[in-house]
Parts: sequence; C-alpha cells; structure tokens
Amino acid sequence: MRHYEITLIVHPDQSAQVGTMMDKYKELITTGGGAIHREEDWGRKHLAYPIKKIYKAHYLMMNIECNQEVLDKLNYNFRFNDAILRNLIISENQAITTPSIMMVNKNKRIS
Repeated sequence: MRHYEITLIVHPDQSAQVGTMMDKYKELITTGGGAIHREEDWGRKHLAYPIKKIYKAHYLMMNIECNQEVLDKLNYNFRFNDAILRNLIISENQAITTPSIMMVNKNKRIS
C-alpha cells in the first residue's frame, strides 16, 4: 500500500457537515484495508483567490495509507460531492504522523 496526503477545501456553508463527511471518508479507507496516520481540521481560512465567488473555505487534511482501489473511490466521492470546492492528493514516500505547520502555528497562537 502507498501513502498519500489529501487536502480538501470545503464550501463554508457546509462547515457543520465536515465531521460527518470525514467519518464517511475514514470508514471508506478503513473498510478498504487502509490506515489513517494523521487527520487535521484547519478550520475556515481566506482563499488566495475566489472560487465561485467564495472568499473563505474550510480546510481539511489527512495522511492515509491505502491501495489504488480505495484511492479511486475517494477521488470519485470528492469529484461528485458539491460541498468540496477543491481537493489535492499527493503521493508520499512514508507515513507522516507529526503535526503539520498549520497545526503547530495554530497551537502557538492559542498558547
């Protein structure tokens, strides 16, 4: 199985549904024999440029390990989910479990 980093940009009106959406994707990964190494909710952030006249969006990121079949199912679900404005799937060489720079900076601001 290969390692992937998935980043999702979700419509801001659907922020309340993010938990349900992530549970659905996590179930899809685990039932397909995959594993989730890291899951982060970055919250609502300003977009670098407007997408469909939207200036803010909800960001999610997760690092997973799965086979190609599960990845294809995920990509299919991302494509046909109207709440997801953009998605990015990057192949990784190894599992990443440490917090991302976004979460480190978020925790520094809170402290």
